[in-house]
Amino acid sequence: MEYKYGTAVSPGIAIGPALMLDTEGVHIPYRTVLPEQVADEVERLRRSLREAVEEARENRQRFTARFDPAIGNIFAAQQSALEDPSFWVKIEHLITTHNYSAEYAVSRGIREPVKKLTDAAARFGEHAGGGLARRQAAELIDIERQVLATLLGHQSPTVGPVSGERVVVLAHDLMTSDTADFSPRTVWAFATESGGPTSHTAILAGALEIPAVVGVGPFLTDVSGGDVVIVDGEQGLLILDPDDATIARYEAKRSALLSRADRYHSLRDKPSVTDDEVPIRLLGNIELASEAALCLERGADGVGLYRTEFLYLNKTTDPTEAEHYDAYRSVVTTLGPSRPLVIRTLDLGADKFSSVSGLLSTEKNPFLGLRSIRLCLRKLDLFKTQLRAILRVALGGDVRVMFPMISTVDELRQCKTLLNEVKEDLDEAGIPFKTDLPVGTMIEVPSAALLADVLAKEVDFFSIGTNDLIQYTLAADRNNENVAHLYNPADPAVLRLIRMVVEAANREGIDVNVCGEMSGEPLYTSLLVGLGLRQLSVTPRKVPEIKRVIRHLRVQEAEQVANQALRMDTARQVTNFLRDQLRRILPEAID
Repeated sequence: MEYKYGTAVSPGIAIGPALMLDTEGVHIPYRTVLPEQVADEVERLRRSLREAVEEARENRQRFTARFDPAIGNIFAAQQSALEDPSFWVKIEHLITTHNYSAEYAVSRGIREPVKKLTDAAARFGEHAGGGLARRQAAELIDIERQVLATLLGHQSPTVGPVSGERVVVLAHDLMTSDTADFSPRTVWAFATESGGPTSHTAILAGALEIPAVVGVGPFLTDVSGGDVVIVDGEQGLLILDPDDATIARYEAKRSALLSRADRYHSLRDKPSVTDDEVPIRLLGNIELASEAALCLERGADGVGLYRTEFLYLNKTTDPTEAEHYDAYRSVVTTLGPSRPLVIRTLDLGADKFSSVSGLLSTEKNPFLGLRSIRLCLRKLDLFKTQLRAILRVALGGDVRVMFPMISTVDELRQCKTLLNEVKEDLDEAGIPFKTDLPVGTMIEVPSAALLADVLAKEVDFFSIGTNDLIQYTLAADRNNENVAHLYNPADPAVLRLIRMVVEAANREGIDVNVCGEMSGEPLYTSLLVGLGLRQLSVTPRKVPEIKRVIRHLRVQEAEQVANQALRMDTARQVTNFLRDQLRRILPEAID
C-alpha cells in the first residue's frame, strides 16, 4: 500500500478500479507526399479543422447550458484557436512548401510554439507566468490531438469498462477534451501526476462534482489497470493497492460523508443562529454565476464574495461591459432583490494569470508585484468597464462592490474617486445606476489590518481575506513545501490582527465579514464568533456544516474560547485547544 499526496481540487471520497488513460498524444513520423497530392492534403487539413471546430462549439454550448458561460469559455478558447487563420495558414504553408503530410504538418507546426511555451515555463517558474505558459502549452497539445484524431480517424478514448462499472481515471495529465466526456455515472474520481488547482481540468472537476487530486507526482508505473485505488479529494490523497482495513475505513468515511450531507440538508431552511439566539449571517463564496443557486440550495443568506476572475480567464479579449452585466444580472436574478451580493473587483496576478490582463510574466516576485487592485489602477479602462456594469446591475438587488488587496489609504481613495468618475459618466449618458452603492474593502495584508481604524472611516464594510492575510503576515507561501508548515490560520499573530480589524469595524459601526478558507473550517467557527464576527462567507458546500456548528454554539462560551486562544503563544497550542473545544461542542465535526 502506497500513499501519494497531491493537491485536492474537488472534494469527495472514491474507491474503485483504476483506468489508465493515455494522454501523451500521437507521435507522428516525418512523411512527405507527392506534389500532385499537396492540394488533397490541404483539403484534408481544412476538413479536420472544421470537424474540430464543430466539436469545440458543441462542448461550449453543452457546458454553458449545464453550468455557466465561464465554463463554456474554456471550450470557446479552443474554438477560437482552431478558427484563427493566422495560425493555421502556417500549417498549410508547411504542406505547400515542404510537401509535408497533413498529420506531420500539424504536429510540426504545433510542437514548435509548444516548445517555446515549455521553455518559458521553465524559465519563469509557476508563480511568475510559468503556470500560464504551461497551461497554454497543454491547450495547444490538446488542439493537436483533436485535429490529428480527425485526420487519422481515431475515436476518443472511452472512459469506463465494458461492464459499465464506474472507474477511477489515472493519467499523467488530462486534457480539457478528456475531462469534457467525464460523468459521475462513469467516473468515480481522477488523479493526475501533474497539473495544478487552476488548470482547466481542475475547474471542470469542480463543476462536474467529481473528486479529484492533481499534481501527485510519478505514480503510474506503480499501478495497473483494474487495481483498486482510493482518491481522497478532501485531503489531496491517492492510495494505491489499499489493504482491506484501509478500504473498510474509507468506505465508512464515504458513508459518513453521505450521511452527514443528508443531515445537513435538513438545516437548509433553518436560521443561522447560535444556541442563545444570536444571528450569524452565513453567506456563500462563488466563482461562477451558476453557483449562486448552490448557495441558496444549501441554506446561505446570500453571496458574500463573488470572485470575478473567471470572466477574464479562457478568453482572448477583455470581457465587455455587457458580459460583466449579464453575469452579475444572472446572480441577482437567482438571489432576488433582498439577499446581498458582494462583487469583488478583478483580482488577477500572482498565481492567477490571464492572457488578456496585460500582466508582465517576468516579475521576479509577483505576489509582491503588479496584482489585484494595483493592476486595475494601471489598466483604468478595464477597471471602469467592470465598475460601470456593477453600478448598473445594482439597481436590481442588494449589490455591493469590494476592492481587493488594498494596502494603503491612498489606493482605496483612488478606487473611490474612479467609482465617482464612472457615476458621472453614466449620469451624463443618461444610463440608470445605483447612486448609493455600498463600498467595501478586503483586509488581506498586514498594512490594511494595522490601518483598519482609518480604513473603517472610508468604507461601508470590511471583508477579511484570511488566505492572503496569513501568507503575508507569516511570510510563508502555503504552496511552497519548504515553508508551508509556517502557514497556519491559528497563529497568534493572525488572531491578533483579526481582532484588531473587528474592533475597528465595531467602533465605526460597519459590518465585517471573513471570506477566506478559515471561515469554512468548523475548527475555527467558535473562535471567529468569539472574536466578534457576526458574518461568515464560505464555499457553498461548507454552508450546512458551518451552520450546524453555529447552531450548537453559545456566544459567551465562544468569547471565552477566543480570549483563551489569544493568550496562547503558538499556533500548535491554539489548534489543539480549538480541536478539544470542537470535540466537546460537536464531535462529528472533528471526525
